[in-house]
Amino acid sequence: MPIYEFRCRRCRKKTTALVLVRAKVDEVCCASCGSGDLERLWSRFATVKSEDARLDALADPASLGGLDENDPRAMARFMKRMSQEMGEDLGDDFEAALDEDMAGGPEGDDGLGGGGVGSDL
Repeated sequence: MPIYEFRCRRCRKKTTALVLVRAKVDEVCCASCGSGDLERLWSRFATVKSEDARLDALADPASLGGLDENDPRAMARFMKRMSQEMGEDLGDDFEAALDEDMAGGPEGDDGLGGGGVGSDL
């Protein structure tokens, strides 16, 4: 897909634009301030991984080095990363609970943010 990223030299905000004709890249304007003075950024690209490759990446001991299973925030971050890596939709309630735990939401007796992840375990 011909999606380009730019940084506006006037307001310094990043703009993403779908440009179907390469010759029209110079016609892109900042979505925030409308300026045409944009600097083109190098974009990251995605590669397709097999399910086995994703599972291997998650199981890599180097990626688990800083994981503290006694820290609800660390576990919430890891669970969110796992769901994103596997492309699984865990549902809005679960995502909200993860976000609350990662933000250090209201502490309950279990230290899991009140009704957060793991409160039913």
